[in-house]
Amino acid sequence: MSDIPSDDKPASRARKVLLVEDSFANRDMLTRRLQRRGFIVCSAADGLTGVAMSVSEKPDVILMDVALGEMDGWQATRLIKADVRTSNIPVIALTAHALASDREKSVEVGCADFDTKPVDLARLLGKIEGCLARAAAGQTQVHHHGVARQECVEGVLCDVHH
Repeated sequence: MSDIPSDDKPASRARKVLLVEDSFANRDMLTRRLQRRGFIVCSAADGLTGVAMSVSEKPDVILMDVALGEMDGWQATRLIKADVRTSNIPVIALTAHALASDREKSVEVGCADFDTKPVDLARLLGKIEGCLARAAAGQTQVHHHGVARQECVEGVLCDVHH
């Protein structure tokens, strides 16, 4: 039996997820599925709104579509990570492309993890819970040349901006 909870059981405690996704259908489907798991979900349809909501909503984790249009998810994540008020919020990049370059770009812009669409909910829930656990534990793993670093995207080390 899997340690990952099923889609029908509520999460152990309500955590807030900011979903930044331009597709109404994807936003609606993922919002409903996460709410059934006990998450509080707020959503943004574009990168600029997502950046603003990362400050106003103070989510525990952000799910960031990378293909958003005028301001893509990479740009939005860079802004979130550059702001001291939001820099410690884990961001999980969501993309329809399972390319190594997208995975590398996720690390480069400061994402805590990466997942592909269509979303496999059990896999995504595992990544969300992993990010929340690392955030609760302070996530810093090692220091490299005086810069705090954390584990990101399947064990790759990347900079933590405080």
